[in-house]
Amino acid sequence: MKLKKKVEALEPKGISYKKKVAMIKRVPTGISNFDAIIQGGLDKNSTNLVVGNSGAGKSIFATQFLMEGIKRGESCLYITFEEEKEEFFENMLEFGWDLEALEKKGAFVFLEYAPEKVRTMLEEGGGIIENIVLRKKITRVVIDSITSFELLFDSDIEKREASLSLFNILRKWNCTSLLTYEGNPFKGRASSRTVEFESDSIILLYFVRGKEERERYIEVLKMRGTKHSRQVYPVSIEKNGMVVGSEPYFGELEE
Repeated sequence: MKLKKKVEALEPKGISYKKKVAMIKRVPTGISNFDAIIQGGLDKNSTNLVVGNSGAGKSIFATQFLMEGIKRGESCLYITFEEEKEEFFENMLEFGWDLEALEKKGAFVFLEYAPEKVRTMLEEGGGIIENIVLRKKITRVVIDSITSFELLFDSDIEKREASLSLFNILRKWNCTSLLTYEGNPFKGRASSRTVEFESDSIILLYFVRGKEERERYIEVLKMRGTKHSRQVYPVSIEKNGMVVGSEPYFGELEE
């Protein structure tokens, strides 16, 4: 459903579309300087796609988004089809994020999901994961990555049906979700157009060759209900996580 129809269905008549959009609740990402270019944060309960090639910072972006939720007293869920828990926790410690301690407190849930469990989740309309979401009152969800999820299915039809089922489940949970996708942002984004169409936003992370070393950049391709910046911004990975430059980059990006 397009945003205009969505807000018209939810808000009382007599209020302008512009005001309805302004009433949308925002979820801060915790990414330094990023929220400033997306009107304060992601649309609450939206599903967002972060696309980038290897090394672009997708997992850092996603984890930082969850850490911001935890700082605000929220419970967060990280679902992965490829990351090993111990290695992931160790890597995130570099940014001062002690996920093991947060997991013990119940603020953070890490789920490493095997292919057969994914199929069961879709068939059951949420299954065990939905029980966790409801029981722990999860408000932020990361799936890392949707690329691996699509590889679980053979035909394009199966991929489309599975993607639709996944998005329907996420919407039913009323969580703000962030999905990562491993792909070249220069050459199309998701193999399944369903993923692109169903996502409320598409955020591109570039990791390109500079004069001396590779450099990172970020761009918001689309974000429904948001008057977002259309510029490309430089990105750096600091000791506390990802930082978006306060000024846009006006040069040309090369693969």
